[in-house]
Amino acid sequence: MRIGVIGTGRIGAIHANTLSRHRDVGSLILTDVDPARAQELARRLGETAAPGVDEIFRWGVDAVVITTATAAHAELIGRAARSGLPVFCEKPIALDLPGTLHAIGEVEAAGTILQMGFQRRFDTGYQGARDAVLSGRLGRLHTVRALTSDQSAPPPAWLPLSGGLYRDTLIHDFDVLRWVTGREVVDVYAAGSDAGPAMFREAGDVDTGAALLTLDDGTLATATATRLNGAGYDVRMELAGELDQIVVGLDDRTPIASTEPTGPPAADKPWTGFLERFGPAYEAELGAFVEVVMGLRANPCDGREALQALRIAEACEVSRRERRPVALAEIPGRAETAFR
Repeated sequence: MRIGVIGTGRIGAIHANTLSRHRDVGSLILTDVDPARAQELARRLGETAAPGVDEIFRWGVDAVVITTATAAHAELIGRAARSGLPVFCEKPIALDLPGTLHAIGEVEAAGTILQMGFQRRFDTGYQGARDAVLSGRLGRLHTVRALTSDQSAPPPAWLPLSGGLYRDTLIHDFDVLRWVTGREVVDVYAAGSDAGPAMFREAGDVDTGAALLTLDDGTLATATATRLNGAGYDVRMELAGELDQIVVGLDDRTPIASTEPTGPPAADKPWTGFLERFGPAYEAELGAFVEVVMGLRANPCDGREALQALRIAEACEVSRRERRPVALAEIPGRAETAFR
């Protein structure tokens, strides 16, 4: 199998390294807006660098992995679909609903594959939580608490391109909330704070956000995020039911300290970022993509799944901006034909 990797920045380099070592991947073609970066990575991995995206499609590949800046995702997904190629794409498809719907429509019209990079679905802890919910171990689920806390703020120049805290960060919590519980979100109430560094206000974003979400079976969920968690990178999910309660992301590296005299000690080496925390999950999702391309398994996270997470993020943005509850039915995209 020959795979084209478009984008060789931080996550692109990690994906290329994973694919280069995969027993069922014969070779890679790498390209990037910075040709020297792609060439250097190709040299280190013993793979081939292409001058640009055109060569990826012209030289012939069996599948495409997209890890470029978000603004290029939808166009590249469409181009791959029109070329009949399966695609793995880092989230999001696009930063808006029209762009997302159009790209999904192109994939569906072409009958090709689009697997989205929501890596938490491949994390052992979240998989265990899903199994616990579906097996009935927790009994009736009544409360879910999810959080994502970055240790340090991103570069100021990146903020206006990110889509905001709900679309960029909490969208992972929204996706995995649906996946773990097997339920849909019916309404949200969200708030945000820009009381931190001025760069968030200047970008029209918030540094900290929270959302209360109601699921279609009445379960209540909260999701919070911040860019400014100095203790370390913290991603957790607590699920409470009538019979039991469990937590994802609580281990000896969780950056939290107890004030109880007999509580556990603070982590000696707290998590510092998502690439470290979810390294095995990133590798597993690429392994799954290879199996999807080979016809060995069903697509574990298609474009419609990504669309639903984006719709929740959009509802949260409306709620934050207008200071009111927002029903998911208000947000376009659930029932419409995506591409016309």
